[in-house]
Amino acid sequence: MANFRLSDRVTSFLLPPSVDEWLPQRHLARFIVEVVEGLDLSAMSKNYRGTGSASYHPAPLLGLLVYGYATGVFSSRKLERATYDSVAFRFIAANDHPDHDTIATFRRRFLKDIEALFVKVLLLAREMGVLKLGTVALDGTKVHANASRHSALSYEHAGKIEAQLRAEVTELLAKAEAADQTDIPDGMSIPEELARREDRLKQLAVAKAKIEARAADRYARELAEHEAKLAAREAKTAATGKKPGGKPPQPPVEGPLPKDQINLTDEESRIMPVAGGGFEQCYNAQAAVAADSLLVIAADVVQAPNDKQQIEPMLNQIGALPGELGETRTLLADTGYFSTANVDACGAAGIDPLIARGRQPHHPPLSELLCDDPLAPENPTPVEAMAHRLETRAGRDLYALRKQIPEPVFGIIKSVMGFRQFLLRGLDKVRGEWRLVTMAWNLKRMFVLCAPE
Repeated sequence: MANFRLSDRVTSFLLPPSVDEWLPQRHLARFIVEVVEGLDLSAMSKNYRGTGSASYHPAPLLGLLVYGYATGVFSSRKLERATYDSVAFRFIAANDHPDHDTIATFRRRFLKDIEALFVKVLLLAREMGVLKLGTVALDGTKVHANASRHSALSYEHAGKIEAQLRAEVTELLAKAEAADQTDIPDGMSIPEELARREDRLKQLAVAKAKIEARAADRYARELAEHEAKLAAREAKTAATGKKPGGKPPQPPVEGPLPKDQINLTDEESRIMPVAGGGFEQCYNAQAAVAADSLLVIAADVVQAPNDKQQIEPMLNQIGALPGELGETRTLLADTGYFSTANVDACGAAGIDPLIARGRQPHHPPLSELLCDDPLAPENPTPVEAMAHRLETRAGRDLYALRKQIPEPVFGIIKSVMGFRQFLLRGLDKVRGEWRLVTMAWNLKRMFVLCAPE
């Protein structure tokens, strides 16, 4: 006769169950709880009034958010459901069940405070001996905005819709004046139709005004760049006595272009080219990753689809890190970050750049790999010195690490953690959410690096 274990779901516990017994000792949820409880959350807790019904402490709510982002559970409703369905989430919440409104309000209210904890987690990683600065790799990845590209409206199309709506308003007013002589279709209310179109006209006017303001900012920026290029050509002509070759730079176009767009759902997101072809409504997420540990030491989100202007902001973040984290000596970046100004900015920050000046072949010839290092140029410019270093064997080997530093981090964040789209809207909010994502990644990576097998 078969011998089975008894399945009893009715008998009550003789003693209260211990939440501490629910998870194995080596578990990510335990590690996150220990880290969060060791952080200084006084900036959050002081914002509670202390009156009315008892509030949830910031520690378990922050633990739920961090563990949720680390395991692919992002929305507040799914986090609330997980406190019932998942043993790990029940452990973090101490067998309590904050509702989704509480979780969403906490995330929205304390997003800036959560951002500030990013550096504190890095300091903890340094104390644990898993973070060592030195070589850092910088890269960007497109992350979908919480908006569809089909919600984008171009300046040209807005003008066409505006003209159509004004014609319809004129027609409806004519129908209203002749209402006694003509029959109005059943179910049609002329005042309601007029109000609907007038409301859409107001929304279109606001959208067009924002596009025009963006165009004015762009024109001012491009005009300054144009004048700087003209001044450089004139200075070169004065120095050499010869007219520079090539066509002179064309002045920028003033005013909005027909294809200038704004998204009606998230107006601060942009349509960007994505890997694999095509265009999507995205933000450009940046991350500087330490080579030895794959921990993200600086993170940002920008609206520009390319990376050319992102070196200096990321250098400023790296330079603002506490001195006890160590010193960054080398920065690796792909050709999308190359410019003379960016190389000079790295030198001014005391960091040696290794930035490819162009696309490199995937399979270089064997003779190129085995050749001796070229002679160093005399009195090189910063760009020439970097180019020479990239041609040496040591420089090639160091730059080859670039693909295996930030790209695996982005791959795990998107494919394993499942973060492919921002939940929040607006540039400031998605910057805070990206810091939360990278902080969750750092804690997950720290757990792997320091937890015993």
